[in-house]
Amino acid sequence: MSRVVRLKPQVEIDEEAAAWTWRLDRGALTPEERSRLTSWLRQDARHRRALGELNRTWRSLDRLSQARRGEKIATLARATRPASPRRRSSMRWAAAAALALALIGSPWWLARMAGTQEYSTAVGQERTVRLADGSVVALNTNTRIEVRFSGARRDIYLLRGEAHFHDTPDPARPFFVHAGETMVQAIGTRFEVRLHADRRIDVLVDQGRVEVRTGSGPAQGFGPFPLALGPQRVRALSAGERLSIEGERMREESVSPRRIAADLAWRRGALVFDDEPLAQALAEVARYTHARILLEGHAVGRLRISGRFRTNDVPGFFKALATALPIRVMHRPPNRILLEPR
Repeated sequence: MSRVVRLKPQVEIDEEAAAWTWRLDRGALTPEERSRLTSWLRQDARHRRALGELNRTWRSLDRLSQARRGEKIATLARATRPASPRRRSSMRWAAAAALALALIGSPWWLARMAGTQEYSTAVGQERTVRLADGSVVALNTNTRIEVRFSGARRDIYLLRGEAHFHDTPDPARPFFVHAGETMVQAIGTRFEVRLHADRRIDVLVDQGRVEVRTGSGPAQGFGPFPLALGPQRVRALSAGERLSIEGERMREESVSPRRIAADLAWRRGALVFDDEPLAQALAEVARYTHARILLEGHAVGRLRISGRFRTNDVPGFFKALATALPIRVMHRPPNRILLEPR
């Protein structure tokens, strides 16, 4: 049986990072506090990022006058002292107010006030979010996006992984998805964008129509992830079409409804293979596990596989392989899975 791990929401992580920032600003940690901080940082990479962001913000306050700095430290010191139950509620409000004062003026805070949102998934996790405009984004395993809405446009930056988009039509604010030097514009449609580890990009349309622009040249445009607006190539895609972009090469193909359903099955927590080489199937499964998958010989990778498997049950997938194919599946430390012919 797969172990279920609850992932903390980012808001909870930010609150914990703020509490550690207050303690660090107060002075040297006790040995017990330092041990707890070390353990907390090791639990999740997001803990380290959140604490780093707040520490950078905190250091920027050193440019304020000494009087304001003294006021900040005094306020937070009072908020972190042990208190009676009657004072805890007021202390939480004071701590929140102090944190708000600390964040005002920082690039991180200004970005969020301007409408920036970040969403991500861990390895093996899928997530669906509804954006402020009503659009829906589904994030596949190990995916990260940034959402930046303004009064004139809606921009989403796919920084890692794979996401499916269903945008809400709004002629006054066009909807753009950026991945590397590729920009996809959609109007009332459903489509998927995948950014591969080697920077290849796939765009698959399952409903409506999109316009894809890609190119190279001087970077200009919106936000810290600008679109390169040099020589460009433009392609219009309709439902049932996929565009694969690899450097200067672009390949367009028609995709059957059955293939589209299989490619998008991850949104329902499934992987579907239809007479595919095992090596190709394993490349997909590897996205849902931290284990390193190794093949013994090319013949194993050429075996064909068909079936539907759950993305949250990678061990079950390998058990099925060992039963259906003439191979042995062996688990080797540290965190390796070896497949060899039987």
